[in-house]
Amino acid sequence: MMRTLLLAPLFACSLAPSGGFAQTIPQFQDRSDALPTQIYAGGWEHYVGGGLAVFDCNEDGLPEIFAAGGSSPASLMLNRSGKGGALTFERGTLPVITGVTGAYPLDIDSDGTLDLAVLRVGQNLLLKGTGECHFEVANEDWGFDGGDRWTTAFAAGWEGDNARPTLFFGNYVDRDNPEGPFEACDVNELHRPTPEGWRKTPLEPGFCTLSALISKGARGVQSLRLSNDRHYYVKGGYEQVYDLQNNRFLDESDGWERVSLWGMGIAERDINGDEVPDVMLTSMGDQLLQFGQPGGGYDPAPYDIGIYAHRPHLGDDGRASTGWAADWGDVDNDGRADLFIAKGNVEQMPNNAARDPNNLLQQKPDGTFREVSIAAGVASMAKSRGAHLVDLNGDGRLDLVVVNRENPMELYENVTPSGNWLDVSLTQPGVNPRAVGAMVEIATNQSVQMQEITIGGSHGSGKAVPLHFGLGTAKTARVRVTWPNGDQSDWVELDQLNRWVQLAR
Repeated sequence: MMRTLLLAPLFACSLAPSGGFAQTIPQFQDRSDALPTQIYAGGWEHYVGGGLAVFDCNEDGLPEIFAAGGSSPASLMLNRSGKGGALTFERGTLPVITGVTGAYPLDIDSDGTLDLAVLRVGQNLLLKGTGECHFEVANEDWGFDGGDRWTTAFAAGWEGDNARPTLFFGNYVDRDNPEGPFEACDVNELHRPTPEGWRKTPLEPGFCTLSALISKGARGVQSLRLSNDRHYYVKGGYEQVYDLQNNRFLDESDGWERVSLWGMGIAERDINGDEVPDVMLTSMGDQLLQFGQPGGGYDPAPYDIGIYAHRPHLGDDGRASTGWAADWGDVDNDGRADLFIAKGNVEQMPNNAARDPNNLLQQKPDGTFREVSIAAGVASMAKSRGAHLVDLNGDGRLDLVVVNRENPMELYENVTPSGNWLDVSLTQPGVNPRAVGAMVEIATNQSVQMQEITIGGSHGSGKAVPLHFGLGTAKTARVRVTWPNGDQSDWVELDQLNRWVQLAR
């Protein structure tokens, strides 16, 4: 049985005339001065990474930010914005942790309080959330072996009725290999829960993984997708999918087409309304969108869709772009997913653009995309790495936060006149209380949208926030949930929009 908790509207939206939603260019205001200063820094082991975690750790309805620092300490930033107010953050209390490349929030022990998986050059850490944005290292108490590798990717999900999640740690170059760094990719690690903690299994071959995601994807079954960096595997490597049920990598016999990229980020969402998730893969040069097909295959999107973003769109540098984190989000709430891509040279790679602005690609009514970051005010030239589109002040509009290498973080408040929206979160009794692995569908008279609750993807950057759906001019909506165990709810009618909705199993 499912019940709904409906909260009062948080934001009075701006609607188009009765003829339909009038698409305008999104508008953001630079609020970077509202963040404590945080710079992702360090030597070659921090050319990659630079992620952030966004999650509500004090249960006030507004998400906080945990930002990697590389050779500098990581930082926790407490959200003091107030509902619908100007974005404001202050530095929180955190153990001094250096070497951090990224972080992902999840409720590891299912106690209702979010914890953090922290990726590092060195020992990875599981931080237990103890409430009110306080954390303590729990590796020993939880029986977790954090190793001593160069970790650059993470994903998690619950398998079956396990009490704790399966954890994946993707590792980059083997720092101890004297023949490296080229063709010296380290092995990856799959940690499956046991009564004593987790059992660590190496996943080989490893091809210098920079992003990972556990999701159902186009296959419709829980799988682990890896995006790998050809810069170091050089030859013989490719993008990978690991079958968690049969404990093997997919190959040609499964219909898995091997694609080789300078892979860095993964962003998954059904963007064309066919109810099959699509995947954006960032890379050096060729950002690749793959349309999911019924049955589990993927087809590359046509070039003229306008989303490949393979060179800078601003300035006279015609060399290849370098894409990092990617995040889908409906920034104007018109019912169509838009895409942000963080861009920036690895360091001083001569064949790649030195001045490489970030992309904000707005989806048009015909399903193609247009570049709007300059007009929207978010076309930063910093060496960006991790990023999220996320509502930080509860006004129903997705703001933008970006971590930069050797430059301060950036924060942009979304002030776009926008359509109707819904934020949806789930809760279920027992383990996995946030229903990771569940699928949420929203149907209106204009479209059907779906999103899965996942942990992973992007580049070093995770978030645990309500799923955000833009609804355009729709006045009502229906919502349906497919829970992690496969149970499907009935459609629930919603005649009030512009609010957060929590659905309970």
